[in-house]
Order: sequence, then structure tokens, then C-alpha cells
Amino acid sequence: MKKIGIINGPNLNLLGKREPEIYGDKSFEDYFKELKSQFKDTTVVHYFQSNIEGELINKIQEWGFEMDGILLNAGGYSHTSVAIADAVKSIKSPVLGIHISNIYNRETARHHDLLLGACKGNISGLGLEGYKLGLLYLLDKENIL
Repeated sequence: MKKIGIINGPNLNLLGKREPEIYGDKSFEDYFKELKSQFKDTTVVHYFQSNIEGELINKIQEWGFEMDGILLNAGGYSHTSVAIADAVKSIKSPVLGIHISNIYNRETARHHDLLLGACKGNISGLGLEGYKLGLLYLLDKENIL
């Protein structure tokens, strides 16, 4: 079984409540239950969320040497945090960046993602299904190596 970690950053604890026209009306906890049930025979999926940059970095460093892959939605920190990008560059596990919304259809400040160069790839604008697609990518043996 593969071990995959999902790390969500600031304000993603408000999914389902925050700007549903952009982020939808489902909480991440509800979506996570569905996701885990879809992959229960092939994957152990762990989840962590924090609004605090240092806690995200600590979790990236902790999971970065024990997980088979990480899906990282750093939220607004994707556009501002060199420290999170450096943490991603410092670990062994492959990391895919996730954005629920299409950041290029939003405010100009969101168009630049500091994590792009640190992550193996990026999924943007596909809603919560981006996590499922990222998980499928990480489960592909050729991509995990």
C-alpha cells in the first residue's frame, strides 16, 4: 500500500462555507471521507490542515521522508512563501501542488505560484477533483520513482 499525505494551508478549513461560488459547497472533511473510501484498498491517505506557515513546513519535513507522495495546497502561501518552496525542495517525497480554483482566472497577485519550481507538477482549477487526480498520478509507479 502507498502512503500519501494531503496538506492544506490557510482558509481551506472553511471549504463549504468560504466563497462557495469559487470553492464549492462541500467541506474538505466530507470530500476526504469520500476520497479515502475510493482508495481504501490501494492507499493509506493522511490529512493535515493548518493556517500557520511554520506548521505546514514542519508537516512537509515530517512527511517528506516517510510518504510515497504529498498533495500540497498551500492556499495563499503558494504565492508568498519561499520558505514552503524551500521545504518542498528539501524532501525526498514527490509533491504535487493543488489549487481548487484556476489561479490564472483570479486576481493578478495569484498568478505567480512560488511552489511551481519546487513541485513535481501542479493541478489547478479542477475543484476538489484535483486531489483525486493528484492521488491517481502519485499511485502510478513510474511517477512515484
